[in-house]
Amino acid sequence: QLQLVQSGGGSVQAGGSLRLSCVASGYSYCLGWFREDQGKEREGIATIEWTGSTTYADSMQTRFTISIDTSKNTVYLEMNNVQPEDTAMYYCAAAPPHLVVTGSFCHPGVPNEYLNLWGQGTLVTVSS
Repeated sequence: QLQLVQSGGGSVQAGGSLRLSCVASGYSYCLGWFREDQGKEREGIATIEWTGSTTYADSMQTRFTISIDTSKNTVYLEMNNVQPEDTAMYYCAAAPPHLVVTGSFCHPGVPNEYLNLWGQGTLVTVSS
């Protein structure tokens, strides 16, 4: 089964930047980033296909950038001008390798039944 290992995160001041990484143990057609704050529903940020095609949730594209380095099996989330409301647990997710999840099926909407493999999560805390 595909394994996802996250790194990055931590504490940052408002207005700062942060990069999260997610290393996959193998190939996946579709990977994404989601976040979850205490007491709130999980929120999708962005998804990316192995080809590099991206889809962002509404309002996320202005400060978040998803990218992929297929030579390293790694998906990144660049976070810029972070704000206290960005404080949350951030998770990467992936579709199982045998599922061809492309196009409109590779989306950051919640839920996405195809993105059912999850990283361990990483906490991002933004202070004002």
